Amino acid sequence: MPKLGLKSKVAIGIFVALLLIVIGALFFPVPQPEVHLAANYGAGEHNPDPFFKLGPIYFTNTLITSLMTVLVLGGLFYLGTRKMKLVPQRFQSLCEVIVEALLNFFEGVAGKENGRRFLPILATIFLFVITNAWMGLLPIFNVIGWGHDGTTGTLLNSMAGSIFPGYEGFVVETALFRPANTDINVPLMLALVSFLSVEYWGITGIGLRRYGAKFFRYGLLIRALGQLVRGKVKSALGGIFYGAIDVFVGALELVSELVRIVSFTFRLFGNMTAGEVLLLMMAFLVPWLIAVPFYGLEMLLGAIQALIFAGLTLVFATLAVTPHEHEHD
Repeated sequence: MPKLGLKSKVAIGIFVALLLIVIGALFFPVPQPEVHLAANYGAGEHNPDPFFKLGPIYFTNTLITSLMTVLVLGGLFYLGTRKMKLVPQRFQSLCEVIVEALLNFFEGVAGKENGRRFLPILATIFLFVITNAWMGLLPIFNVIGWGHDGTTGTLLNSMAGSIFPGYEGFVVETALFRPANTDINVPLMLALVSFLSVEYWGITGIGLRRYGAKFFRYGLLIRALGQLVRGKVKSALGGIFYGAIDVFVGALELVSELVRIVSFTFRLFGNMTAGEVLLLMMAFLVPWLIAVPFYGLEMLLGAIQALIFAGLTLVFATLAVTPHEHEHD
């Protein structure tokens, strides 16, 4: 089979990205929010702000931020790989350090073969989450956009007015840039990618039948029912009891597999949103230099959340490609 060239890979990547955007817009449209995030932090509104609609596709501030993250990462690795040399320089050295560190971590958990197999997806998840988190700390986020003057009923200006009497500034109601991780759609998208990747690796790694056997454990129950039909009542009753337990355990395994989507989504969304609110509060309660350490904590939190997201996906993927009878080993 002939290898695809760089242009073909880029074209396929663009086509897949556009297809996913269209599918997401058709089946998961973003509603126009009645109130905006920046002006109503206390009201618990966390909807993305749509700027305009192109057909069925909504362009929101978090979508713009996500595209910025893709451009930053794409530009970094393009500069690092366009003129690769035996002795790396500048961006090539940085890219090699990042990829090698992630590869060593993945291989240490999943082994050499599986570590390299998982690298493209898991490294992309890690870099996307951490870049989103760190970009959200830039001073252009949540402060540039559309709004109005005055202090009417907004948390931002009421806090500023309590610190600086007579303060009447500009209120940003619709921010142009907003951290993508604080839009629940982004963590949900990452959770779905993680879930589908794990299922794909599990099915292709050990086969559909062996992989599905840990969810649908009805073999013992069917054998016990067969014994009951043949008249072996005593042995059949014990088999039915343990077979029912086996079926129940398999159902729990299936539920826990699906619950990962929810846990992955809200873990990332909750931590990133809480961090953004913390920075907002500290910037007004203790402004200037006292708030600087909290930015360092948020950088650390972003790195930890990216590592947790990719690390948990790595662990689940490793378990998925391990035959059920060898999981304890």
